Amino acid sequence: MVRTRFAPSPTGFLHIGGARTALFSWAFARHHQGQFILRIEDTDLARSTPEAVQAILDGMKWLGLEHDEGPFYQTQRMDRYKAVIAQMLEAGTAYPCYATPEELEAMRAEQMARNEKPRYDGRWRPEPGKELPVVPVGASPVIRFRNPLDGVVAWDDLVKGRIEISNRELDDLIIARADGTPTYNFCVVVDDWDMGITQVIRGDDHVNNTPRQINILQALGAPVPQYAHLSMILGDDGQKLSKRHGAVSVMQYDDEGYLPEAVNNYLARLGWSHGDDEVFSREQFVEWFDLNHITPSAAQFNTQKLNWLNAHYLKQADNARLAADVRRRLALREARDTGVPTVESIVALYKERAQTLVELTDAAEQLQGHPQPSDELKTQHLTDITRPILAAFRTTLANVAWDVAAISTALKATLAEHAAKMPALAMPLRLALAGQTQTPSVDALIALFPREEVLKRIDHLLG
Repeated sequence: MVRTRFAPSPTGFLHIGGARTALFSWAFARHHQGQFILRIEDTDLARSTPEAVQAILDGMKWLGLEHDEGPFYQTQRMDRYKAVIAQMLEAGTAYPCYATPEELEAMRAEQMARNEKPRYDGRWRPEPGKELPVVPVGASPVIRFRNPLDGVVAWDDLVKGRIEISNRELDDLIIARADGTPTYNFCVVVDDWDMGITQVIRGDDHVNNTPRQINILQALGAPVPQYAHLSMILGDDGQKLSKRHGAVSVMQYDDEGYLPEAVNNYLARLGWSHGDDEVFSREQFVEWFDLNHITPSAAQFNTQKLNWLNAHYLKQADNARLAADVRRRLALREARDTGVPTVESIVALYKERAQTLVELTDAAEQLQGHPQPSDELKTQHLTDITRPILAAFRTTLANVAWDVAAISTALKATLAEHAAKMPALAMPLRLALAGQTQTPSVDALIALFPREEVLKRIDHLLG
């Protein structure tokens, strides 16, 4: 059975690169009717926080990436790691190293002075016939993995193709610190082994870790999973995606008014493709997803494209769902939902022109809040010519049937009576109802409100 995992470190938020990794791992498991495991790699006690763990869980839930097992926490598996290290010490695939930080620093300095790559020189590595240094009294050793000295580590990366690394490039990795706590690369190996992970899908910043992890797995007699390393995501400016490019957390996209299905759809196209398809459902994505169509080159984030996708999904979304979200956002702004006009009616009208839920919330807050146009706009659009036209239309509105078609007919009749063009009446009406000149069609805008509210707002504008 296919078993994939997403294994974030809770030292910060779930960022967009991590979200894409989670999405691809989830989709691969779902495509193969396999299992998706969530693992929290929280061994960095100094930087891991409960708030960051919760942010990861919140982000996964918002994206709808449900896991089949977990979340597992590495800090709860320490006994298992220590047991495996004890087995390795007994088998001779690991050994204690008593070199002090000062000794190691001097060793690196000497190597660099000789223009050599800094690396552990194996001074405490046991070899036949080798005499080891005297163990310092009271010293606590680190534990190092006995890496093979010769040969190559090779794997067929499911994204990058064949990769081979000479074992001479790898030194003996520390797998447990002097205080006994295991290190990242070791914990990952034991976790992937114990959890039966068959495909490791992760960012290509982990490529350098892979040969070390493969060697440890082989030393343990454990199966080696397949690896797929995803290329980095670049920002709009072509530079490596970072905080300065915008959202640092997946949940910030929620704050900024994006729908999770739009973000998922957009992330799916960051480095993967299915022909020319740009818009597709989660079900289609799972059906189509494979690792053969992931590009090994970097993907570039495009905010305009994300906005376009989000606008598409807003148009397709259920009005009741959008209205509920807008009410939540109004409450966060401490803006009261007056119901005049209703949030549902505002959403139904404005979602055709909005790119985000924030814009829909802005519209709701504006329309419900008795907006006051600026003196400049009033001077421009409420003139000696337009004032009598608006007053005449106000009289007509008092008796017209209250639907868009009847209101539109009344608008045209009033304009014809005064030999005027649409802006002469539409602009003052937009000011009266919305406080601004940019709105959907004015007949639909009028129909949003109860008749008495429209008459009251026109009277207020006319003074």
